[in-house]
Order: sequence, then C-alpha cells, then structure tokens
Amino acid sequence: MTAMDTGRRWMPLRTPADSDGLLLFCFPHAGAGASTYRSWLNAAPGIALVPLQPPGREARLREAPHQRMEPLVAELASVVREAAGGRPFAFWGHSLGALAAFETQRELRRRGDAEPVRLVVSGCAAPHCQFNDGPPVTGMTPAQLVEMLRRLGGTPDWLLADPELLEMIMPAIRADFEVKETYSYVDEPPLSTPLTVLSSVGDPRASDPVQARWQDLTTGPFTKRTVIGGHFALFEQPERTTQFLLEALGDLPTAA
Repeated sequence: MTAMDTGRRWMPLRTPADSDGLLLFCFPHAGAGASTYRSWLNAAPGIALVPLQPPGREARLREAPHQRMEPLVAELASVVREAAGGRPFAFWGHSLGALAAFETQRELRRRGDAEPVRLVVSGCAAPHCQFNDGPPVTGMTPAQLVEMLRRLGGTPDWLLADPELLEMIMPAIRADFEVKETYSYVDEPPLSTPLTVLSSVGDPRASDPVQARWQDLTTGPFTKRTVIGGHFALFEQPERTTQFLLEALGDLPTAA
C-alpha cells in the first residue's frame, strides 16, 4: 500500500490541501472516527484540521481495530511524519485520543522525528495518575455497555436504540476501551513542548484535579481552561472550544 493510500485511510477529512495554516491532527475518543470533527473543519481560521480515522470505524469498518496502545501509536507516528512533511503541526486528543496523542508524541521523540509544537488534551486523566472512572468496559455485557454510553453522553440515542447499527460499532468501541484499560504508563523524561488541557469540571471519566496533573508531563508552558459540563462538554460547546484552540494555537508557527 502506498503512502498516499495510507494517508487517505487515516485522513479522509481535512481542510484544503493548499491551506498554509498550522496542521492540527485530531485524535478521536473511543469508538469515534474522523467525522467527529467534520463540522469543525473551517471553524478555526488559520488552523488546518486533520481528523484522524483509526481502523474499525466509518470508512474503515471492515478493518480490525487496534486493541493495544503500542501498535496504534507506532502506526500513528509514521502517518503523522509522512503527512506533516516538515510542516509545523500540533496535536489535540479527547479522552482515549488524548492518551494516543501523548504516546504518539513520545514515539516521535524516540524516533528522533519532529514533534508537535503544542499538545492539547481534553477529557482524560493525566496518564501517570490513578483515577477510578468506573467498571472495566471490556467485561460489560452489550446492555451494560449501552447503558454506560447513554449515561456518558456523546452517542446519539437513535444509534444506541438500533441493534443493527450497534452490532457494527461495538467492536471498535470495545477495542478502544481495551486499548485504554490495558495501557500502562511508562516513565520517561517530560515533554518540552507547550501543553494545554481543556477540562470539563463535571467529567465522570476524568476529574478536574487529575486533568491538572498533565502539568507534570512537560517542562514547557502549561495552560488549563475549564468549562461546565460532562465528558463531551467541549463538543457540546463548540464556540468555547474553538476559542480555546485559537488561544492555544494562534501564536504558533505556520507553513512558510
């Protein structure tokens, strides 16, 4: 498979290729895909959004999803390096996507490749912190998993009520939660790039104090911004989120 084919699979949606704005690779939450960010493609002037599409969902539904963090970030690091092509870029990840973005940056560093000029995370406890976010999803029955997703929000009720659609999306959701639940943080030197946390103060998957602990993981500037709401508050308040992103990324270098 060519690099172009790989790019199309991982990046089916993006701002126009001739945009000279800062590239922002967006890592989706568990079970989600690139379409999560479709409405944001032109919402942030000067930022070229690049939503990522992991296997096992949307146009990649027939592909087996990753079940462990290591092979996922190894593939992501190669995809990002090829897509960036020497152009400045940043990362934003939500929930599981925050962990994947963080580990992808550390994998790029281990390889000696260019790193993002800023890491933005949301909806995720700092990876070196213990946080009880509820029973393991990997052991749940389908009914228990649907109920958990309903309480968490972010998944339309009409989808949760459709058995055929549920059967299609459940493998990716379970695999993504397995990635998270088998993940084990390994201590390495802190990052040196700026890090921004967008925290929802009522998030049951990541309390505000443990999101603040991301500050431990960089020697660069650290910023935390908060909104009122639950796990998906940042998606429910897109204007606030866009404002936060522009604040975090507006002073960073763009393509020449």
